[in-house]
Amino acid sequence: MKRWLIALLALPLSALATERVVSIGGDVTQIVYALDAQQNLVGRDSTSLHPAVATKLPDVGYMRQLSAEGILALKPTLVLVSELAKPSMALEQVQQAGVKVVTVSGKADIQAIDDKITTIAQALKREEAGKSLQQSLDKQLASLNKQPLPVKVLFIMAHNGVTTMSAGSGTAADAAIHTAGLQNAMSNVQRYQPLSQEGVIASAPQLVVVGEDGLRTLGGKDNLWQLPGLAMTPAGQHHQLLVVDDMALLGFGIDTPGAIVKLRKAAEAIAK
Repeated sequence: MKRWLIALLALPLSALATERVVSIGGDVTQIVYALDAQQNLVGRDSTSLHPAVATKLPDVGYMRQLSAEGILALKPTLVLVSELAKPSMALEQVQQAGVKVVTVSGKADIQAIDDKITTIAQALKREEAGKSLQQSLDKQLASLNKQPLPVKVLFIMAHNGVTTMSAGSGTAADAAIHTAGLQNAMSNVQRYQPLSQEGVIASAPQLVVVGEDGLRTLGGKDNLWQLPGLAMTPAGQHHQLLVVDDMALLGFGIDTPGAIVKLRKAAEAIAK
């Protein structure tokens, strides 16, 4: 009995208490679930929609418009937050309140996925589960043909109340397209730019990629092909379209390797 008590007292306080975790960033939350550490989650941000069960957790708001009060109201002991979250002042206030804040990479880079998993696994003391998850994703990427393929891809971003945009260089879509060994049809422009008839025709995409949410916003495939200039492109003439899960392709989280493999296969089918 005494030995048991001595061993218990020797444990750090964190091992005796249940961690209360708030995850901020859809990619961050997915990794927490993939590590089977969701039992410690007490809150998430509004971009954390996968897995669907995560939406039952209290919502602290949009990751780029955080408030310290909303986070602290959940009495967390640990906040796992994407480095893309804003404002930094809110997160500083959370830290000043005595809550541990761990920042997770927000890079749009396939290599960053391993970094994200390592950071989150260490914070949650799930290192072995983290290694297993990394190995699983590495196997998916091993099936990806990384040889350059001259297929031009146009990624279209559409949200309610916002002008329909195309993804240029420096975007997560651009990074995903290049990771698949393909060409971004809009690589000559920076960031996201409004679609223009001249620009779309000049870019001559062979494959159009759009998110599921974006396609719903546009009102379906028929409306998509009515976008300026699209019908006059190789993709438009042959209706070469790939509909993807936005978060999977652009979030550079655990679903991204599979989404990039899917993109590559769609391009290979066109190139045959």
